[in-house]
Amino acid sequence: MTNVSNLVPARLERLYHWLRRYYWLWPLISFGSGIFSFFLISRQQSLGAWLALALMLTWLLLSLESLWSWWHRHREHSSLPRLLATFCAQLTHQETLFFCLPFFLITTVWDSGQAIFTGLLVVCAIVSIVDPLYFSIAEKRRWLYFSYHALCVFAVLLVVGPLLLRLSTGTSLLLAAIVFPLVALPSLISILRPDRAWRWLALVVLAISISGGAWALRTFIPPATLWIDASALSPSFDTAEREPRGSMVLTPDNLRARGLYAFTAVHAPLGLNEHIRHVWRHEGKVVDEIDLTIQGGRDQGYRAWSRKQHFGTDIAGNWQVDVVTDAGQRLGVIRFEVIDDVDQARKVDGRLERTPGIGWLRRHQKD
Repeated sequence: MTNVSNLVPARLERLYHWLRRYYWLWPLISFGSGIFSFFLISRQQSLGAWLALALMLTWLLLSLESLWSWWHRHREHSSLPRLLATFCAQLTHQETLFFCLPFFLITTVWDSGQAIFTGLLVVCAIVSIVDPLYFSIAEKRRWLYFSYHALCVFAVLLVVGPLLLRLSTGTSLLLAAIVFPLVALPSLISILRPDRAWRWLALVVLAISISGGAWALRTFIPPATLWIDASALSPSFDTAEREPRGSMVLTPDNLRARGLYAFTAVHAPLGLNEHIRHVWRHEGKVVDEIDLTIQGGRDQGYRAWSRKQHFGTDIAGNWQVDVVTDAGQRLGVIRFEVIDDVDQARKVDGRLERTPGIGWLRRHQKD
């Protein structure tokens, strides 16, 4: 009688070769499901939470597979073929990255350091669909492969926290920063090879440094699941309708006499309460900060506004209103210039404008 333990790896080998015949389909499926998931989340938040939960369960299955292989390491033909395990990990990486990317693409402020982090995720997504490159890293650069895996976990936690656990973006970032070095532990062990006490100490210090570094660089990380749907400047505001009103030319005299409202419609997941700030800057210097609280779930974004009345004497120059989270992650910015020449000065009339970003995603998300 054929040993059952020998049949399982043989069947897995056949399954692997069958799947490899259609490998070119998986990147398309992953990309399509990622975009589809984003649109579904914009229509039904609970469905998006289940999709995020499914991704986390996939990570758990991969971890259990590694544990199972280690547990049966002394048995002949008892561990899963490494190529099959890598192929499964590749599919999970593709699904994770293409699921998360739309959330980062839409919220990234592209003229800031956030473009570096989102660009890194784009590179990782490309690597996941280029088989020779991906398998070369998986087989020859194990420390880099585990770092790649840790970055994917870091990204998915930034999305899952607000969607599934209703955590603020700052709390989700803190959680991801703590988990990141733990998931990257195999990579750190491969680099340091701790065989002495001082190497173990160095491992702990490096892990803590990575976690602290991820938090310290939070301004470079977009607040996934939060973005500005529209913004406007106006001299007055209808608080009952929550809409900007009136028109005004941005000259020093007009601002001193009437003040200025900054309006933002911030998109957030259903059930999420988030604290944000409008930071008013003149020539790069902070002159005012106004705390606001937003609630998620509204299709057109939660309407939040601030008003600056006291401009002082030196008003002319470049102004901007940064919209930032409690953790300091920037959602977007409203820029305007104040000049004395009435004919050359900009006129604001409360008209809603979309902020820079991936326009086609914003249009389809709202429609």
